[in-house]
Amino acid sequence: MYTFLLVILIIVSLVVMAAVLLQAGKGGGLAASFGGASSSSDSLIGSRQAGNLLTRASWWGGGVFLLLSFLLGLMSVKTRAPKSILDQPFSTAPAAPPAGQAPAALTPPATGTPKEAAPTPAPAPKQ
Repeated sequence: MYTFLLVILIIVSLVVMAAVLLQAGKGGGLAASFGGASSSSDSLIGSRQAGNLLTRASWWGGGVFLLLSFLLGLMSVKTRAPKSILDQPFSTAPAAPPAGQAPAALTPPATGTPKEAAPTPAPAPKQ
């Protein structure tokens, strides 16, 4: 249904564009440029009726365009309610470093020359 209404909206928009461009304005408009002084629409149905027909077509087309735009806007709204990020629980545990690596804050800064490692003490005998 959404796709069908979208296609109808595109067709209506093309009809409205044609009706507005063909209307004669103060300077004659685009309608006067087709065939000189009288356009094909003037010679077909007369100048007075052509103005009324194009005016009605543009008003009705504009109304249908607004109605279809409103309906498509309502149809595109999702039905689920938005969720706030504040409603989600946050974790209090810090992220653990990968196995075998010390956290970055506890790692000594690297120097140009490696130092000799101090010997590890022997474990104490069990009693």
